[in-house]
Amino acid sequence: MSYEIINPESLGAPKGWNNGMVAPAGGRVLFVAGQSARDASGRVMATTMTEQFAIVLDHILTVVHAAGGKAEHIGRLTIFVTDLAAYVASLKPIGEVYRKRMGRHYPAMALLEVTGLMDDNSMIEVEATAVLPPETTG
Repeated sequence: MSYEIINPESLGAPKGWNNGMVAPAGGRVLFVAGQSARDASGRVMATTMTEQFAIVLDHILTVVHAAGGKAEHIGRLTIFVTDLAAYVASLKPIGEVYRKRMGRHYPAMALLEVTGLMDDNSMIEVEATAVLPPETTG
């Protein structure tokens, strides 16, 4: 199962994302709630954007794997950050964290700067949508 990638020439070449992803027919849609870097006790202990991003991606992949999916089944990520400048300053290590977990699979993405997030000390939260093959089960 793979997505059909949609990148119209008129939008220019994307770097690190795709403009559109068409899911194959018959897939099961998984909506992953916004994930922060909180631990099992509900506390956010990581103090850098990169550390938090790594934990957040791990949480998302945990949900996807629990539903029977893989990283390449993720079709959309929406990233919320409280400090856009800190995110941009961390792009290189964040990219390394991303590729370690997601490989060269780049879903459609959006990045938004927000004034706050639900969990104390949280700098980043990410939600995802995945389309799983019809034969997968949780």
